[in-house]
Amino acid sequence: MHWLFSGPLSVEKIAVNIPDLPSSLDGTRLVQLSDLHYDGLRLSNKMLEEAIAITNDAEPDLILLTGDYVTDDPSPIYQLVKHLKHLQAPAGICAVLGNHDVHYKYSQTVITDALTSIGIKVLWNEIAYPLGKDLPIVGFADYWSGEFKIASVLSQLEEAIPRIVLSHNPDTAELLKKWRVDLQLSGHTHGSQFVLPGMGPIVIYYNQLIRKIPRKIRKYIPFLRANWGKVVSNWEWAQGFHKVGKNQLYVNRGLGTYPPGRLFCPPEVTIITLLSDSTLYK
Repeated sequence: MHWLFSGPLSVEKIAVNIPDLPSSLDGTRLVQLSDLHYDGLRLSNKMLEEAIAITNDAEPDLILLTGDYVTDDPSPIYQLVKHLKHLQAPAGICAVLGNHDVHYKYSQTVITDALTSIGIKVLWNEIAYPLGKDLPIVGFADYWSGEFKIASVLSQLEEAIPRIVLSHNPDTAELLKKWRVDLQLSGHTHGSQFVLPGMGPIVIYYNQLIRKIPRKIRKYIPFLRANWGKVVSNWEWAQGFHKVGKNQLYVNRGLGTYPPGRLFCPPEVTIITLLSDSTLYK
């Protein structure tokens, strides 16, 4: 999509305290990319290359990808990985899949194999240790796949061990509240694409307005029939950092853009610095 409809790429830099993080991992730098929707329409090669350059310039220890690499047809993944192979991080790249990556029965295999071919570790209800045993990376199956499983995965970890969770859909933060999640990274929402400055996603106010219009009128007006609840239930988590119970959630606005575009909601590369308790209280 042309930059006029998406806006220039934004770099968000955040520091996140991770309780019990070993001093050896204090200052660990992560980069999150999400929702590329690489299909020839929703993300230009120019912006993709810019995002990759920004990522590498940040010199991250680990790169994390949170799903929706394609839109529906999985075949563009073969061209996408030609770009993604230029991403660089000493601890490598971990990824999870999004709902668009499992659109067809064969999509999951196609996309997983393509990402794996360039050294990206795709996690599907799995735990990886690219940063060592002291900070596991947990990657869940997509929430809508029917295979999203919490207990069988997180029960493998002792409660005292900090962990970072990758889960494409931020609605899963509600289900994860009963478990220790030091930092959940999600995408899926594209930040809502339309934002009221100082107020938040327009969809929140849209939904409030729609509820005041009788259903018998709504059904005759296509625009009013839109069901934003099919995307997420918790639009208040559409972008940025949130506390969900005792857990921490960050939602990346994504790189890809659906028509008609974005308004005050630029595509995003997220640079995350992890801090230990000792650093926080200095």
